[in-house]
Amino acid sequence: MKISGSIYSDKNRSLKETIQDLEAHQVDMLHVDCNDDLSVFDDIKQIRNWCNLPIDLHIITETPEKYFQPLRDCPVEFVTFQYEQLNEPLNIPEDIKGEKGLALITPTPISAFDEYSSFDFVLFMATIPGQSGGVFDAENFRKIREFKKKYPQKNVHVDGGVNGEVSFILRNMGVHSSVSGSFLFKGASVGQAMMDLTKRAIQSQFKIKDFMIPHKECPIVAMESMTFKQVLESIDKGRLGFTIIEKEGEFEGIISNADVRKSMIKNFEDIAGLAVTEMINHNPITIDAEANVDDMLKLIRQQSFPVMYLPVINSDNKAEGIVTFVNLIKGEI
Repeated sequence: MKISGSIYSDKNRSLKETIQDLEAHQVDMLHVDCNDDLSVFDDIKQIRNWCNLPIDLHIITETPEKYFQPLRDCPVEFVTFQYEQLNEPLNIPEDIKGEKGLALITPTPISAFDEYSSFDFVLFMATIPGQSGGVFDAENFRKIREFKKKYPQKNVHVDGGVNGEVSFILRNMGVHSSVSGSFLFKGASVGQAMMDLTKRAIQSQFKIKDFMIPHKECPIVAMESMTFKQVLESIDKGRLGFTIIEKEGEFEGIISNADVRKSMIKNFEDIAGLAVTEMINHNPITIDAEANVDDMLKLIRQQSFPVMYLPVINSDNKAEGIVTFVNLIKGEI
């Protein structure tokens, strides 16, 4: 996941000193907030003289058309307009360069993006826009998951309340870029903050249930009517490499691609007589829905094999969801 440093969040130094510090600590891009102020392009022109980092411009305005010519004269790599400020549909001219994004505050449903599906990305505002140092609203975990399911080819950017723990969760969810402002500058150094945003040791406040794939979206087969074809179809449709098995509504175990393969090898001489119930792993590694991120990492480190996913089980032995690490692994490569 890329880190976009919010340049105006540093209140103690000149803009040039802030840019030089961010560049020295290898931030991926520079986030420039524009609250309906055309003079921001004067800063952008200065930044172009100081470094070559991509510029991530977020514009909040009721009159986006007045920014079109400045964007032609001074192109940026990413430009985002705040949806809630628009009085009429936004039509960005095709000759304006850079990737286009639509910013949505937490209460705005993702359906607002439907009209702008030609855009490259969505920017979820996880705190109140313009409020530095706000707390990340966990509702955005659900919105990210919902958006990625509806628009799998679109990138997700997040702004607001991104600390070390939130950054880990966002990486795990496959977020492309997160904006960091006060978190980068309030600590001992930008370098230390960058380490916190990318490290794997997490001080956790969020629970697994806040960001897991929920039960209704999980691949699940009922043991009572289970067939081999149903299991294979569930694994294939779920695209997670396994399916949850439930018996009378309770968690019975899982069947993974590996479980299918091992059972077929073991019974190779009598494939037709293979009972699908023999494939069930009744004791997989699972995690409680009330556990936090730190608990999850400790559990993973205790295992002698790579953990690709975790069924999430509650105290009543009912499946509540799944945590998968596919996106996290992709993001670390």
